[in-house]
Amino acid sequence: MSEQIGFIGLGSMGLPIASNLLAAGHQLYVYNRDASKAQPLVKAGAKQGMKPVEVAQPGGVVFTMISNDDALQSVVLGQDGLLQRLGPGGLHISLSTVSPALAQKMAQIHAEKQVSYLAAPVFGRPDAAAARKLWICIAGQPEARKRARPLLEAIGQGIFEFGDQPELANVAKISGNFLIASAQEAMAEALAVAEKSGVDRTQLIDMLSQTLFACGVYQNYGKMIAERRFTPVGFAMELALKDINLILDTAEQTKTPLPIASQLHDRLISGVAKGRGQMDWSALTMGVDEAAGIKK
Repeated sequence: MSEQIGFIGLGSMGLPIASNLLAAGHQLYVYNRDASKAQPLVKAGAKQGMKPVEVAQPGGVVFTMISNDDALQSVVLGQDGLLQRLGPGGLHISLSTVSPALAQKMAQIHAEKQVSYLAAPVFGRPDAAAARKLWICIAGQPEARKRARPLLEAIGQGIFEFGDQPELANVAKISGNFLIASAQEAMAEALAVAEKSGVDRTQLIDMLSQTLFACGVYQNYGKMIAERRFTPVGFAMELALKDINLILDTAEQTKTPLPIASQLHDRLISGVAKGRGQMDWSALTMGVDEAAGIKK
């Protein structure tokens, strides 16, 4: 069954996700701060709004794929925010990686307006989004999860439920990103010592990613780190820093020591300070190389 869907945020992840919803037969209304990014979707049949509120249909569904807490609050609660029009019976599906605290706040504000809020952050790079290969974590009220599931099945390969409280999906997402960043740091360090010892770093990661660590994170990021190849950018270093800050904030609130996350924070903030914020987060290996005296 097709729905009238609003979609806000057409960046490197939002655009392919919105394209898949359009291809699935849904009527799509799209908004992006840079209006030019909506043109491929408009040419394919989507309708463009000039304000977030213009893509919301009363009682309908709106997806958001936004970079951070402030941006999400702006498109939802701002002067032209989507909540002004979505109204009773509406559903807001947030694909964004935002703080658990904001997800909790959003759920409360939406409930006051009889709108359902579903947190549905995703794992996967832009190529996975285009191929409908995202892994999706969802949390929210049962009726919201039920309504959203067929829509999410059009954009991903697997959906994992984490309960009725939306913030739990965001905890799951930032925990996963913490693990990915930790794996990249470990690979960068291991390859640095191997290289300095005379071992070919690409040969080593090929062996490891086919045997002991035969999974996507090691196979994809391992190859990028070994080859020092940081394009195309799937996830920018400055966004990785944002997510590490989110898990450190959550750790502080729950009184959970995260020494590895603290090290990653320092590694990433150093990279951003050196002008690498728009590079792929796998470029953290440049900091490892510098510390080891490897000049490339």
